[in-house]
Amino acid sequence: MGSKSIFSLAMFQLFRQKYWVKIFTIYLRYILGGTFVFASVVKIKGERFTHDFGGDQPINTAWHYFETMYQSGFYWQFIGWGQLVAGFLLMTQRLATLGAVMYFPIILNIFIVTVSYGFPGTPIITGLLLVSNIYLLFYDYEKLKPIVNNNANYVSEKINSNQKGESIFWQSLGLIMFVFSVLYVVFLDRDASIWFIVNALIGIIGFIVHKIKSKLS
Repeated sequence: MGSKSIFSLAMFQLFRQKYWVKIFTIYLRYILGGTFVFASVVKIKGERFTHDFGGDQPINTAWHYFETMYQSGFYWQFIGWGQLVAGFLLMTQRLATLGAVMYFPIILNIFIVTVSYGFPGTPIITGLLLVSNIYLLFYDYEKLKPIVNNNANYVSEKINSNQKGESIFWQSLGLIMFVFSVLYVVFLDRDASIWFIVNALIGIIGFIVHKIKSKLS
């Protein structure tokens, strides 16, 4: 390994160790995972993604595309299960690397679809999700390096008791968000604004609790 590569790797490791980078990454996983969980439950239930019937729309429109996907039945539910699993893995934090890998082909496909069908404004959102997913893959580069480089050796980080406690805390917070997201869509509503606000409050409360625990420890 050349000196430039060693320097770049060292700088990247320093970047990853910064507190705010870790917090940003944790919450980014919650956001990306949560969006998939929210969108997946509707598909798993076998319902339309939109409330409108799109079969009478021109074949090259987004609404006709959604109707075609919905009418596929099992495939529509299969997409939902894929999103649910990827979102769940991201939100667990512990299995976030696997979640980021699984998330990538799904969000890439969604991004291409929104661009191809000319969704108004939606490509911006899906593009941001795609870029965020790519960031998460780079963040876990050390874990993924052996996959693309046969000569690379991955050495797992030693975790002390304090780090283990933090890890469990973030995993538990992600589980709470995941369970709320599923129950909200299944039993309450499909209003994304309320879902987002409640999850944001859970995240803020979790961050405050974490800061208090950090000061007391």
